[in-house]
Amino acid sequence: MKKKKKTKKIVNYKRFIFVTITFVLMVFALIFGYFYYFLSSFNNSAVDLSSKLNESNLEVIRRSGKSCNILVMGVDVGTPGATNVNDPKRTDTLMLAHYNAENKKIDLISIPRDMLIKVNGRNQKINAAHAIGGVNYTVAAVEKLLGVKIDYYGKIDYEGFRQVINAIGGISMDITRKMDYDDPTQNLSIHFKKGTTVHLDGKKAEEFFRWRQNNDGTGFENGDLGRIENQHMFIGKVMDKIKKPSIVIKIPNILSAIQSNVETNMDANDIIKYGYIFATIKNENLLMDTIKGDGKYISGVSYLVYNEAENVNLISKLYDSKVQYVDKSKLKIKVVNCTKKPGLASDFSIYLSEKDYNKVVTENGAATTKTKLLVYNNSEDIKTALTKDFKIDNIEFLSSTQENFDIIVLLGEDHEYMH
Repeated sequence: MKKKKKTKKIVNYKRFIFVTITFVLMVFALIFGYFYYFLSSFNNSAVDLSSKLNESNLEVIRRSGKSCNILVMGVDVGTPGATNVNDPKRTDTLMLAHYNAENKKIDLISIPRDMLIKVNGRNQKINAAHAIGGVNYTVAAVEKLLGVKIDYYGKIDYEGFRQVINAIGGISMDITRKMDYDDPTQNLSIHFKKGTTVHLDGKKAEEFFRWRQNNDGTGFENGDLGRIENQHMFIGKVMDKIKKPSIVIKIPNILSAIQSNVETNMDANDIIKYGYIFATIKNENLLMDTIKGDGKYISGVSYLVYNEAENVNLISKLYDSKVQYVDKSKLKIKVVNCTKKPGLASDFSIYLSEKDYNKVVTENGAATTKTKLLVYNNSEDIKTALTKDFKIDNIEFLSSTQENFDIIVLLGEDHEYMH
């Protein structure tokens, strides 16, 4: 009789464990399902970048976890006092986050807003691209400037920025210089005392993030570049904050703030995957840098002109391989149209001139199917740089004392017009 009771108790105990585990798994599945559905709504208003990256390439990133580029845009308030929801907004902050899946590192690269670009054939600062043509223009500007493919983007305004910082509970920041600036037109009043440590809520964080100079004209000697250094310190503090175990209880508020204020083309899988990567990245694997340029006045307007030689190391990081600097001014190039497509060589020569290759001639040649780059008397170290600029990966390196050109481009039937 006692054995039966003991057996019954063991059976009931096992059933209790089974039921409990089943219940927990069901609850977890429901929570994850809701979480996934919640995240799926993030990209409802996203701009389609499919023309820039096809679906098969995106699928490779999702499944294999290969390196990718995420463009982060922080847009300003637009015209002070404007009530039109479509009022053009510039990118007050522009950063490219590059994830290298091989070494598990993230390079967060700031792009100064005064960087010179061309929009519709006219000189513009890169922060104006969004005001002119929205996300697509901004993505195109960064891709052209750096020669990389943008896989994903995320866009947030300062209202969203404030809400996200409030959702994580704010951060504490050491104030290393006097900040005293007022701009009534933007309802902006910045007052921080040097040598103090201030806990920044959303509003105070925005003030710290945006400050460049004081009312008396003092401030960063290098303008926006100094502000970017401040922003990098701020981002470091935010990353430290979200790695703390206490952040778990704040996740619902964080997600709510992001959903209401962030536009992105990431789907739920992307958000979960890269959100986890960013939240768990080791400090030594998160590197921050800034695109370098030379300050110049052009037609009375101050610009920062991209310096290719000084950015070689940064571009190498974006390509996950060493990129050799190419002195474009010395290369003599011949572009040959090996098709029946009219003006194909001329179109490509215009594209090369936009890349600052200025010694280019064109001609027609014998028909060929596949586009090819013939490189004479040069090291294969420049292969990555040429692939980046010419958008051609079929490259052959040759030795010849007879050839009058450094590079011959044979445009085949597989080549399309660049404009």
